[in-house]
Amino acid sequence: MRSKNDQTKNDQTMSRREQVKDHCLMYFPGNFMWSQGVLIALGRIPFGAAEAGEIFKVAMKLKNHVGDNERWFTDWTLLADDIEQLAIQEEKQNHYRTAGGAFLRASNYHFIAERYLSAKDSRKLDSYEKVMQCFQRGIHYLYPQFEKVNIPYEGKYLPAYFLPGRDVTAENPGKTIIGFGGLDSCKESTIPLLTEFIHRNINCLMVDGPGQGESLRVNKIPSRFDYEVPASAAYDFVAKRRDVDSNRIGLMALSMGGYYAPRAAAFEHRFKVCVAWGAHFDYHSVWVERRKVLESGGTRASAPNFQLPWVLGVETMDEAMKKLQDYTLEGVADKIDCPILIFHGENDSIVPVENAYRLYEHVGSRDKTLKIATSEEGGSEHIGADNLTRTLNYLGDWISDHL
Repeated sequence: MRSKNDQTKNDQTMSRREQVKDHCLMYFPGNFMWSQGVLIALGRIPFGAAEAGEIFKVAMKLKNHVGDNERWFTDWTLLADDIEQLAIQEEKQNHYRTAGGAFLRASNYHFIAERYLSAKDSRKLDSYEKVMQCFQRGIHYLYPQFEKVNIPYEGKYLPAYFLPGRDVTAENPGKTIIGFGGLDSCKESTIPLLTEFIHRNINCLMVDGPGQGESLRVNKIPSRFDYEVPASAAYDFVAKRRDVDSNRIGLMALSMGGYYAPRAAAFEHRFKVCVAWGAHFDYHSVWVERRKVLESGGTRASAPNFQLPWVLGVETMDEAMKKLQDYTLEGVADKIDCPILIFHGENDSIVPVENAYRLYEHVGSRDKTLKIATSEEGGSEHIGADNLTRTLNYLGDWISDHL
């Protein structure tokens, strides 16, 4: 029988969810999924990988075609191609910094373009090939020390990008963060954000782990619940570098990675810090709710209905839900003993904030920080996407202080 306190807590939870519903940045009213796509594109502006005018130009073209994913792909691809041609022209004139920025924007727009294409559509891989090509062509002009690396992993490899901290050298090795993405991100879309860490003299290794980016699309490596396996492989790889202080390596992951990072830190105790950038506790229960939305024909989900089975390497949603039963931190979070930061937006419209409180309660670390970003300060949306500058400053400072 439910107690009065349980009912009060449930009423408060429902009230918060109603507030979140009204709070979301809906660039396409009535279509949450498309609105999230625009928000993701805009989030790269502070880091030189997007431009507001270019994004809103596409959004205006799409306003009378909401829900037409074919039109979404076409219009974003046209923008990406135009910016890529601009980059090539500037490159020919030896305007390398201008070209570098344009290539990064083109990469971002190609990735946004393929977002809602079916995993079985050959154009999805073609588009992602352009994402990688544009990114790698541009990043060298802005960060000449950039490296593309391959991490040995169970007879295959996990593709990754390494960016050293500003003053790090082989003679002056630095602290390092290993980063993983989430359900629908890739290393090209996330490493521009980590340049905030570079300026704090923190090395960054951004990995396409199982179920992500190039590992999923090219190497056909699906996600796995025991993420300490790829995390340990990444640790072993980066710890051998002369410019890395092997005693100061931390782990961070975002969105769905809010499950991956705590899971890995619970079983791989060489990590000195852990950051759950957007918290999870029971990922299966989150998808129980999301599935109700998708199967009712609603658009209030961040990813299309093919995304989860594809990431998990199965054919059907029923198979995916069964596999997700292992994606829980129950009986796991208490094994984490390193300093941990749990960052979550109070108005997170994708993962309810209750997940952050639950994870914090169960984490075994003595040194644990729960940061709930509010709408007043900014960063209150999913992974703080409505104010990534403030979000990344907070994450970077916390890591710098604790690693």
